[in-house]
Amino acid sequence: MEKASGSELPQRSALASTLAGAFGGCVAGPVVDIVLYPIDTVKTRLQSSQGFFKAGGFRGVYRGLSSAALGSAPAAACFFASYEGTKLAMGLFVRDEYAVVREMTAGSIAEMTTAVVRMPFEVVKQQLQAHIHPTTRECVSHIFSNKGITGFWEGYVSLIVREIPFSFLQFPIYESLKRTTARYQRIDVRELPAWQGSLCGSIAGGVSAAITTPLDVAKTRILLGQGKSGIYSTLSNIFRKEGVRALFAGVAPRTALISLGGAIFFGAFEKARQIFWLAHDSIALSEI
Repeated sequence: MEKASGSELPQRSALASTLAGAFGGCVAGPVVDIVLYPIDTVKTRLQSSQGFFKAGGFRGVYRGLSSAALGSAPAAACFFASYEGTKLAMGLFVRDEYAVVREMTAGSIAEMTTAVVRMPFEVVKQQLQAHIHPTTRECVSHIFSNKGITGFWEGYVSLIVREIPFSFLQFPIYESLKRTTARYQRIDVRELPAWQGSLCGSIAGGVSAAITTPLDVAKTRILLGQGKSGIYSTLSNIFRKEGVRALFAGVAPRTALISLGGAIFFGAFEKARQIFWLAHDSIALSEI
């Protein structure tokens, strides 16, 4: 059980903490996807083997937005419900001095869970961004008729192979920066203003994004049907034919996207979670 800040406030249950994370993710996911979608489109086209301009260049940078927007709220809610739930469960047997282990594990488990929800939207979104199909309906129809229902989860392994290392880095950095910032100000980490959580998220996201760019390139090639079936064979093929530089194609927009996205996402997430706790604590106090 997690105690609310302030001695007069009620206790916060494990279920409430999980729901708070889900609510924060549900709000923050669509916000960041809609705001930063054009940068994501540019990054996808830079990583396409067609070349940037043949894949669409700067034209129609909001292509596939509907697919991304539909998937972002449930995916982000699922991620943080899983992340917070795993952290709380691990807290029963992993001591606070090993909090980083909890966060690494929770982030990895949350990515595997969330990818199941996110994958179909990601496949459709990236094929639309790269101008492989003119409309969402045609894209969905083509995937289903050629590959069946499993076609919407093609690239699942490459997605989690990319995302697990990303979350493995991002969330411990994010949580550690929050703890350090709170310690410096001599306050509880739960009392940090949303803007400080936003800054911590931006730094953590940018560092993690730059390091994991080769995995993102491989995932993009596989989803566009331009890579081999496995992520390691795709990485090897890119390195052999196009060199190291191609493995870091789109690193600048990816890092910019995720740094800015981290600031927006975690700022919105922390603010939404604060609103949830205000409502939760008010209701709990009214029942005392």
